[in-house]
Amino acid sequence: MGLFWCLELGICSFDPVSLSDLIEIVPLTKPIEAEITVPGSKSITNRALVLAALGDGETTLRGALWSDDTQVMVEGLRGLGFKVTVASDPLETCNRTIAVQGLGGRISPGGSLESPLEIFVGNAGTAARFLTAVACLGQGTYRIRGVKRMHERPQEALFDALRELGYCIDSVNDKLPATIHGGGPKRGVPCCVSIAESSQFASALLLCAKVGGWHVNVVGENAEESPYVSMTAQLVEMFPKRGGEFLIEPDASSGSYFWAAGIEKFSGRTVEQSEAMAGDTSIPRVTVRDWPESEWQIDARFRAWMRRFAFESVCCGVYTPEFMVEKFGQNWREKTAILEKEGWERITTSRQFDLADSIMTAIVLAPFAVLPASFTDLGRLRLQECERVLALRNELTRGGARVVEKNDTLTVYPSSLHGAEIETYNDHRMAMCFSILGLKVPGIKIKNPVCVKKTFPNFFQKLAGPPPHGLGATILDPRTGRRLGVEDLFAG
Repeated sequence: MGLFWCLELGICSFDPVSLSDLIEIVPLTKPIEAEITVPGSKSITNRALVLAALGDGETTLRGALWSDDTQVMVEGLRGLGFKVTVASDPLETCNRTIAVQGLGGRISPGGSLESPLEIFVGNAGTAARFLTAVACLGQGTYRIRGVKRMHERPQEALFDALRELGYCIDSVNDKLPATIHGGGPKRGVPCCVSIAESSQFASALLLCAKVGGWHVNVVGENAEESPYVSMTAQLVEMFPKRGGEFLIEPDASSGSYFWAAGIEKFSGRTVEQSEAMAGDTSIPRVTVRDWPESEWQIDARFRAWMRRFAFESVCCGVYTPEFMVEKFGQNWREKTAILEKEGWERITTSRQFDLADSIMTAIVLAPFAVLPASFTDLGRLRLQECERVLALRNELTRGGARVVEKNDTLTVYPSSLHGAEIETYNDHRMAMCFSILGLKVPGIKIKNPVCVKKTFPNFFQKLAGPPPHGLGATILDPRTGRRLGVEDLFAG
């Protein structure tokens, strides 16, 4: 059948076509007028799936993300005995309407010690952590396993908390694969969980706490202010307990790429224009439809961050790149003494307090600024789909940026960028961040672009689809020079 692109809705139906292992993003040559629809939030979808399964009666999730991470969650719940029905979403190809039949807190029995019930979680941290806690509520033996990278990611704090609750968990190194010996609910038993390495440990326990009868105490850096722990707590409170419907809002991390695509390089603004932008509540040219307003997703702050960064990165609109050339010469970016001039406040963004995964989008934008920008508290990025701090430093450097890494901080200096083949480390967010860079810098080629299927399988179709529901970008097969059609760009 191939793929059909619907101009009115900005969606497509398709028979999957294999995405090339190397693509080239061609810079946009004119301003874009587009309103992009992004798939549902992965974080909310996977939390909602667990809450629906542990509830009583059928709950229908609308706008749920359909990608690798949510598919392994659905299959994991089916493996635990839950009936899950999946139907297409008429408004977004990579969303689904998912009906989950809750069993009132009951979990299907696991296997035996010799033949445990196997649950595969891929490289989905949410599925790995949440399903581990859910399995404890059953009776029998369960084995949780994933891909190699998931087996390298931390689990110890979650395992320790579950052991404190009285469950037996066997693991050679306190990581996956692990064998879970279900013990059913443990009424009134307390536990303490650290979120120093991942807030998903606390979220896993909080999602199951009511059914399990657990008292969960969350500790670690700013535990009470953790945005993902807060998201989980709020979802637990307001999620329908006896069936019904629940709407999943769009994924703010995924939306950050399109806000970034729409912003011009930080140049050519007068003071008056910058001041006007600082008070503006919208970003021109490219918008993301139904941008989240619940404040559940910390990355919903990205739009406001981008306005602030664009304003501050040119010294409140005064020291634009054009001014710097006139004042200090064409090679002003290479003059460290000027860039670190006393009295110029360095722009700082925290992974802990300001942004979550969208901080990667912010880091990739930073070379276009006039001042050095520091990105702090990046430790958790090292423990995710890849060692993201190292990956960002390496690939920005490969593209001509000056990047300094110190502890868990990256400082990115104003840089003249050039084309490069970008290694994505099988990390969906690396692929998407640097693809947006390719819309601004000639010669950016993305290796293994299919890795975006983890959370956003039709990402490249959104880039290449015609406006107003796509960006109209040209994406090439760099080996042949052939322009890839929308039908070639689904990461299935």
